[in-house]
Amino acid sequence: MEDIETNTCLTVTEDFGEFMLSRLSQSKRPDHKHLSAVIEELSKTLTEGNHSRTPVAYFAATCSSLDSLLSSSDGEPPVEVIQPHVVILSLVFPKVSPGVLKRNGLALRLVLSVLRLRSATPECLVSALKCLAHLLTTTGNEVSESSYSVLLSFVTHSDGKVRKLASSCLRDVLVKSSGTKAWQSLSGNIAELFRKYLDLAHKSEGRSSAEGAQQVLYILGALKECLALMSKKHIATVIDGFKILLITRDAFIARPVIDSLNALCLNPTSEVPVEALVEVLYHAGVLFSAPETSADAMSSTARLLKVGMMRAFSLNRDVCVAKLPSVFNGLKDIIASEHEEAIFAATDALKSLINSCIDDSLIRESVNGIRNSNLEARKSSPTVIEKLCATVESLLDYKYHAVWDMAFQVVSTMFDKLGEDASYFMRKTLEDLSDMKDLPDEDFPYTKQLHECVGSALGAMGPETFLNIVRLNLEASDLTEVNVWLFPILKQYTVGGRLSFFTEYISRMIETMSQKAQQLKLQGLTAASRSVDSLVYSLWALLPSFCNYPVDTAESFADLGRILCGALQSQAETRGVICTSLNILIQQNKEVVDGKEMPVDDANPAMVRASARYNSDIAAANLKVLRSCAPKLLDVLSRIYHESGKDDGGSLQSAIGNLASIAEKKTVSKLLFKTLRELLEATKTAIAQDESSVSEMDVDNSTDRNSSSNVRARLFDLLVSLLPGLDGQEVDTVFSSLKPAMQDPKGQIQKKAYKVLSVILKSSDGFVSKNLEELLELMHNICHVSAKRHKLDCLYFLLAHASRTDDLKARKDIVSSFLPEVILALKEVNKKTRSRAYDVLVQIGHAYADEENGGDNEKLHGYFNMVVGCLAGEKPQMISAAVKGVARLTYEFSDLIASAYNLLPSTFLLLQRRNKEITKANLGLLKVLVAKSPVEGLHANLKSMVEGLLKWPEGTKNLFKAKVRLLLEMLIKKCGTEAVKSVMPEEHMKLLTNIRKVKERKEKKYAAASEMSRSQHSKETASKASRWNDTKIFSDFDDEDEDSDGDYMDGETHGRSKASSLLKSKTSALRSKKNQRQSHLEVNESDDEPLDLMDRFKTRSALRSSELRKRKADSDEEAEFDEEGRLIINEGGRTKRKEISDPDSDAKSSKGSRFSANTSKKNQKRMKTSESGYAYTGKEYASKKASGDLKRKDKLEPYAYWPLDRKMMSRRPDQRAVAVRGMSSVVKLTKRLEGKSTAEALAATKFKKFKRSGQKKSAGKKKSK
Repeated sequence: MEDIETNTCLTVTEDFGEFMLSRLSQSKRPDHKHLSAVIEELSKTLTEGNHSRTPVAYFAATCSSLDSLLSSSDGEPPVEVIQPHVVILSLVFPKVSPGVLKRNGLALRLVLSVLRLRSATPECLVSALKCLAHLLTTTGNEVSESSYSVLLSFVTHSDGKVRKLASSCLRDVLVKSSGTKAWQSLSGNIAELFRKYLDLAHKSEGRSSAEGAQQVLYILGALKECLALMSKKHIATVIDGFKILLITRDAFIARPVIDSLNALCLNPTSEVPVEALVEVLYHAGVLFSAPETSADAMSSTARLLKVGMMRAFSLNRDVCVAKLPSVFNGLKDIIASEHEEAIFAATDALKSLINSCIDDSLIRESVNGIRNSNLEARKSSPTVIEKLCATVESLLDYKYHAVWDMAFQVVSTMFDKLGEDASYFMRKTLEDLSDMKDLPDEDFPYTKQLHECVGSALGAMGPETFLNIVRLNLEASDLTEVNVWLFPILKQYTVGGRLSFFTEYISRMIETMSQKAQQLKLQGLTAASRSVDSLVYSLWALLPSFCNYPVDTAESFADLGRILCGALQSQAETRGVICTSLNILIQQNKEVVDGKEMPVDDANPAMVRASARYNSDIAAANLKVLRSCAPKLLDVLSRIYHESGKDDGGSLQSAIGNLASIAEKKTVSKLLFKTLRELLEATKTAIAQDESSVSEMDVDNSTDRNSSSNVRARLFDLLVSLLPGLDGQEVDTVFSSLKPAMQDPKGQIQKKAYKVLSVILKSSDGFVSKNLEELLELMHNICHVSAKRHKLDCLYFLLAHASRTDDLKARKDIVSSFLPEVILALKEVNKKTRSRAYDVLVQIGHAYADEENGGDNEKLHGYFNMVVGCLAGEKPQMISAAVKGVARLTYEFSDLIASAYNLLPSTFLLLQRRNKEITKANLGLLKVLVAKSPVEGLHANLKSMVEGLLKWPEGTKNLFKAKVRLLLEMLIKKCGTEAVKSVMPEEHMKLLTNIRKVKERKEKKYAAASEMSRSQHSKETASKASRWNDTKIFSDFDDEDEDSDGDYMDGETHGRSKASSLLKSKTSALRSKKNQRQSHLEVNESDDEPLDLMDRFKTRSALRSSELRKRKADSDEEAEFDEEGRLIINEGGRTKRKEISDPDSDAKSSKGSRFSANTSKKNQKRMKTSESGYAYTGKEYASKKASGDLKRKDKLEPYAYWPLDRKMMSRRPDQRAVAVRGMSSVVKLTKRLEGKSTAEALAATKFKKFKRSGQKKSAGKKKSK
């Protein structure tokens, strides 16, 4: 009846009988026929009594009929009659109001009577239980105890469906009656029933015990759903029974117990008896951590211990903490098992319990206990934290060596949780970790995890405490005893340290080691001196880590600043490290003052703790100290910058910039005017020097760092660094000094001047509007090619400012004046300049579309039309650049795709031009349109696109056939083959056939690849295609997997695809390195396909590969050794190696044999016998003393062999001619011997051979005379 009951949906006023009869009319099942008969009988009764045929009426009629059947004195009525009535009641109950159901208690009495029938079938009981569940959840407290008893009796029924429904009804009743007396009563009945059958199974023997055990299993199934909904008192009773079941250590019994406890702990509204829960968790941890326990039991136990202890800790901390060490020991034993799932579950449980159940008060109690007691004469028992730490430390024993990677995670979590207090509890653990670094690599594959664990200890304890436990050992006389492995860990994981420790300890070690290096150098031990110098630099490299959220910046930076000033002047190699440290200090404190939050997702616990100590007041005090030291540091850094003449990585400039941003205004102003004076003097010097040999726009190539150009360039860079600390008036002064430099004939000076101006425009919002006219005039000047990238930055700010103005005329004038220059920059040879031009073009588009700053879609389209207007240019360079700009904007803004489609007629006209530059740009635009357009847009323009792509003027169709083919493949992929075929011109149908065949070959090839490789390829291809790459879109040879074979233009189709279609992309992990290095030419030769000489990329690759083969062939000769194994070196060039000839040897062991074991396949292929190719020579039959062949022992008789040559099948006549040339002599000999007997033929051939050999001998004698 489930199909009827679950799908019955009708309103309260509908005709229930008619509805059900229509549903059952087509069914042939006997129970459905019985149900239809009963419904028809009830409908007839209602019709005769003039009653409505609603669900309520059927409810009343069914109850009356069922009551009469059950009250008859003829015994139990037939179940075939009772079942349809119960089914009807289960269907109409949800449509009847609770008041009608409760009236006179008739419905409940009838349902209970049916449930008590001994002859009731499972189907009948299921319908009756549904009725009972509905009554119990709607009538509430007015239900008698007998109803609950009847429901509970079916929890242990033999039929699974009945048990499942009874458990579900029991759960619904518990949820509905929660907090009432009925709820308390029902919870007690469940607990009492569980204890009853548990005692029966535990105390009885024989059959009674087996029946009791079966009933216990049935009740456990119900408790999984109901335990969390019962009252606290009765939950404790059930949990006490669970302890008895867990003692059996039977996985079949333990699984439902653990599932019930899991549901109890995960239910946030359940009333959990903490003492009973912790006790049963303790038993579970002890009993199910034994080695013989199954993997499933261990895993589920570990997960239960995790959720159970966390729930217990949230309810009663003291009770949970008391049992925590025992739980940790149980989880530790699970980690020692061989079951991977259990190991992961136990590791996760330990980490979660460490983070959740160890709080600050517990740590503080243990620390105070250690401090207040005499550690040497301590008699008190260890604290809870000490017990937990001892358990965690024991994970580093060799017993757990197979799971040390998991153990390191637990140890790291404990270090992170204890923080600085870890030194009280885990000193021995850290020592054990440091001892592990001496283990050999082959026995210890967890070096990376070990370093991370040691790093966690360092972040928790702090560098000072850490180095007291694990010493660097720099004072050792033998440098090999220095713990250099600690330096990378100290550099990476030090955070929140003390600057005073670096000043007092590290700097003293630096001084000591520097003196030691000098002494070694004086003693002539140069290598040892250099080793010590490297240690000195490693110590200096720790400074940035100590400047990472230090705790005593305000107190200790003044002393550190003096040390840094001295080191900057005396030790040039430390300048980068010191500048980086200053940048970190300043930027972190400025971020805290500005209210910027550090991203916590990627931060480790040590970083979170260190940054949490900072607030705006502490950061402000730190900046005050840094500001007081800024004048001295700025003076030293600026002087070094002038004197050194170089700043690798820009560290000096960045440090000057950060110091200028926090220094007092007078300090920065003083340094600014000093710089401007030096710039003026350098400019005067440059003017005074006559550099007439340098053309007006050439770059000053002087390598002298003190030349006037280099000095001026450094001063401009210094001005960039000082800009963060300047006010508006000082910025105007700098701007005035830039004007002559922007027109300087030297490109280096122009580049620096434009760089300074771009930084000013970026940092000063009102500068553009205040100096707009002057900036426009300056931007109209022609700049040097090296300065163009920075000029583009300046133009961006001008055009972005114009996009925000309301004056349409002014906006149009500004954009029309400078937009062509930006577009022309898209054709720059310099990649950085070209990329910056694309970025500027897109950023201006975003400025026009930014609604928050006055932009909208209309302005964006107006900007797009301005770019399109550049297509009216006369020169091909301008036209192609404009097309590229249109393609880039279309790629970035999907709203412009429709406007770009309007350019298709112009695009196809431009394709008819005989200009490679314009054609290449237009094909790139079409590629963008195909890639970014929705399928509907492509279908609307498909015909015009296909026809336009295939119309080529004579002389140009072969230049871009690979690009056209790729575009057609993209169209086929997006629109489908049939759609493209319907618009393809008839004369180009063979192209479509070729594309289809190549695609089928590729699919067949990839079908053999693994699923992982295919998914990886698809992911990488998608990610590669999702980013803009102008080189890929507008290059000559486009994508790596493009097929440059264009023989479809001549109506030819190929049997094999080219190497370029064999997916030479990054996903070629399936290939070996040898195949990855294989050139296009090599594959083309083997595939019998001509090399496309119009493709520059493939031609260059072919030439490059041929040179590689030549070099490799020259180096293929193996080294020669004499009998004693000594290497033989031949002077005066290469000598031909002697071949060992043994007439008794087998062909497979012969040096010259085709099957020689000493000859590789590659060398075998190189055995050249004729002009037509490479083949087997048969020279093992040759005689050294005479012409002709010899018979060899244990070999086949000599035979004539003409090797097959693939060139005979070539389409090219010249290749076929080469192959046939050697065969012609065989054909001539055959014709000459035609018609002769065998004896005559042999006589003729032997005579000719004898004659030739005689002529050779006589010629040799004449020559010797």
